[in-house]
Amino acid sequence: MPRIALVTARAACGTDHDMAALLAALHAAGADAREVDWDDAAVDWSSFDLALLRSTWDYFERLPSFLAWAERVMRQTRLLNPLDVIRWNTDKHYLADLKRAGMPVVPTAFVEPGADPAAALATLLAAHPSAHDIVVKPAVGAGSRDARRHARGHRDAILAHVRRLLDAERSVLLQPYLARVDAHGETALLFFDGAFSHAIRKGPLLQRNAAATAGLYAEETIEPRTPSADELAVARRALAAIPFAQPLLYARVDLIRDDAGAPCLLELELVEPSVFITCADGVAKQFARAILQRASTT
Repeated sequence: MPRIALVTARAACGTDHDMAALLAALHAAGADAREVDWDDAAVDWSSFDLALLRSTWDYFERLPSFLAWAERVMRQTRLLNPLDVIRWNTDKHYLADLKRAGMPVVPTAFVEPGADPAAALATLLAAHPSAHDIVVKPAVGAGSRDARRHARGHRDAILAHVRRLLDAERSVLLQPYLARVDAHGETALLFFDGAFSHAIRKGPLLQRNAAATAGLYAEETIEPRTPSADELAVARRALAAIPFAQPLLYARVDLIRDDAGAPCLLELELVEPSVFITCADGVAKQFARAILQRASTT
C-alpha cells in the first residue's frame, strides 16, 4: 500500500477544493493517502513513498524556509514536482526565461529593490500607449495576494504600490492589463504526465483600483472550458520550454488573449496549483493513477 502525503498548509485547511476528491480517488486505488502540513515538525517524511505538493499556499510569505524544507524532504522521499522546478517556478522571473525561449508571454517589466520605479513605469507606459490599466504584482506571490490593477492615470497610486513592495525587498512585476480578459477570462489548461487532461475558464480577478485581496487567495469564478486549438498549441509550447526533465507529474498553463486576440502566457503553475479535478468527469481517478505510477517507480 503506497503511502502518499498530500502536502498543504495550516492556513489552507478546508479551502483546497481538490483535496477531498483526490484523497477519495487515492484511497479507492489502494493508497494510504493523507493530508499533511508542510511545516509540521512532527512529520516523518521518510515514512512516505511520495510527497505531493498540493496547497502550500503560504509558501511565499517565507520562501527561504519553504525551499529549505523542500530540500530536506527530497532527501527523505520523492518530492513532486521536484526541487529544481520548485525553485524556478516560485519566482515569476521564470517568465523572462520563457520569453527568451520564444514564448508569447504577457508583456512584463521587472523592478528590483534599489531600482527607480518611476523610470520603469514610464518605460512600460510608453511601450503600451493603449493600455488603460496597469497591473502591479510581486515576483514571489500566490493567490493574487498583493496584486492590484490600477488605472493608467493613477501614477502616484501605482508608484506607491510598487514602492511598498520594493521596501519589503520584494521584486515587482509591471504589466499592461490586457482588456480581453474582462470578457473572455483566463483559460487554465491542466496536464498530467505531459498529457492534456482538461481546461477551465477563470473569470477576471482584478477590478480597477480595488484593494488587494486580504484572504489567502482571491475568490475565483470557475467553469469548464474546451480550449481552442491555438490555446492548446501555446500550452504545449510552454511545457516544452520548461528547462527541466519532462514530463512533469502535473502542470497548469494559464493563458489570456492579447489585444489582437492571440493567446499568451500569464503564468505557468508547477508548484501548488489548484487542478480543478471536480470540473471534469474522471479527472480525480486520472490524477490518482499518475501519482501512484510515480510512487511505484524509482
